[in-house]
Amino acid sequence: MQVPTNTFRDALRAQQPQIGLWLGLADRYSAELLAGVGYDWLLIDGEHAPNDVRSTLGQLQAVASASTALPPGQAASHAVVRVPIGTGDVGTTLIKQYLDIGVQTLLVPMVDTREQAAQVVAAAKYPPEGVRGMGSALARSSRWQAYPNYVKEANAQVCVLLQAETVEAMRNLDAIAATPGVDGVFIGPADLSASMGHVGDPGHPEVQAAILDGIARIRAAGKAAGILASDRALARRYLAAGALFVAVGVDTVLLSRAARDLLGAFKVESMTQAAAASGPYG
Repeated sequence: MQVPTNTFRDALRAQQPQIGLWLGLADRYSAELLAGVGYDWLLIDGEHAPNDVRSTLGQLQAVASASTALPPGQAASHAVVRVPIGTGDVGTTLIKQYLDIGVQTLLVPMVDTREQAAQVVAAAKYPPEGVRGMGSALARSSRWQAYPNYVKEANAQVCVLLQAETVEAMRNLDAIAATPGVDGVFIGPADLSASMGHVGDPGHPEVQAAILDGIARIRAAGKAAGILASDRALARRYLAAGALFVAVGVDTVLLSRAARDLLGAFKVESMTQAAAASGPYG
C-alpha cells in the first residue's frame, strides 16, 4: 500500500482553483456535515478556534468518514489544518504531531522571512530533506505502518502553505514564495490590514492593492496564492487575479448569520401582527 496522493496539492499544481470553507466550530459533527457539501477543501483552524491536536484528529476522522456517503462523481473535501505556530522549536514539535495524526496539508501562520519559511519546510519533511521526527509506528498517518514505505513516501505528499500577513512578510514575499518546499502562500487580510495601520479595515484601498500585488508575486514565483474572503465579490476578484485556493466562508459566520436572519424574519412578523391587532390608536 502506498501513501495516499495529496489531490489538493496536485490540483494547485495543475492551476485548478480550489474553493474552501473555514471550520471554526471545533466540532467533529459539524465538520462531518460540511465535508459532505462539496467544498474542495476545509480548513480546520488551530490558531483562532479552540482546537488542539486531539480535537483536530476527531475532525480529520469526521471529514474522512463523510467521503463514504458522497454521491457518485463528488470528490471528498480535503482537510487543511492551520497549526497555532509553525516556527521555532515549539512549531517544529507541533508540525510533527499534526503530521503524525494524518494531516497532509499544513497552513502555517505568521511567516515573515525566508529563514522561517525554510524552517517550516524542514519541520514538515523527514530526513534528509528535513528534521521531522521518526515515529511512524505510532502514527495514524502511516496507518500504523500499514503503509510500509511511509517514511520514504510521505515527503512527496506533504503540502506546505505559509501565511504572509504583515508588512515584513509582504516585503519578503518573493523570497518566502521562492523557498524550496513551499507549495503556496496564503495572504491574511485581517492581520495584514492591522500591520499596515488599517485595523479592522481589510477593504482599505491600500490593503487591497497590497493583496492583489501579493497574489501576482506569488504566482510569478510559480506557487499557489490563497486567501479567505467571505464577501462573494471580493472572492471572485481574487480568483480572477489568480488566487488558486480561496476560502469563501466561515462556519461560525454562516451559522450566526442564518440564525439571526431566521429570528429577524419572525420578530418583524410578530411586530407587524401586533401593530395590526392594536388598531390605529394602539
